[in-house]
Order: sequence, then structure tokens, then C-alpha cells
Amino acid sequence: QVQLVESGGGLVQAGGSLRLSCVASVRTFNSGWFRQAPGKERDFVSAISRGGFNTDYADSVKDRFTISRDRAKNTVYLQMNSLKPEDTGVYYCAAGSRPFVNIRASPSYDYWGQGTQVTVSS
Repeated sequence: QVQLVESGGGLVQAGGSLRLSCVASVRTFNSGWFRQAPGKERDFVSAISRGGFNTDYADSVKDRFTISRDRAKNTVYLQMNSLKPEDTGVYYCAAGSRPFVNIRASPSYDYWGQGTQVTVSS
């Protein structure tokens, strides 16, 4: 069973930055970040391929967030800059065990972290 442990969430003022980390117990294929705001569905934020060469971002975070991977540490990071109140939510790390999937879709991922809260105040 693959375990994902997230960290790095917290409270920050608008315009500030946070870096989320997700440590996996084993090496996986694609990894992604999703977020869920109160009363809303879980939405795609960003994803990275196994080798780290391909990345994808939701339009709402493009040019502000950066996803990266340290393969030696089985860790995926999400650097979040210029945070906005609408970025508030629980951020979930996800990892997949299958190649050639739609990395923006939740069903493409087999393992999920427990979530970390990100709150951006105005």
C-alpha cells in the first residue's frame, strides 16, 4: 500500500507564498495536486510526470504555482506564489500507478494523501 504524507499548509496573507510537500512511500508514475474549497468539488491544480519532464497546471494557477519532483526522495513539491483568497482549500496530493492516463482527472490516481489546509486571508 502506497502512503502519501503531505505537509506545508498554513495561513498566509494574500500575495504570500507557501510550499507544499508530498512524500510517497514508493516511487510512482504521475503525481498531482488537487484542492477542495468548502462546499465545492475537488479540482485539479497541477500534475507532473514520473520523470519530472512534463507538467500541467490549471489555468487559475498557471504562472503562480510550480510543481517539481525529487525522485531520490520520492517527494513532490508545489510552490505557490502570489496566493489569492480563492486559493483557499484543502490540498490533496495524489499518485498514480498507471502510465498514459489523463493526469487532470481524479480517477487517474490510485493513492491520495490526507490533505493539508491552505488558508489565504485578504
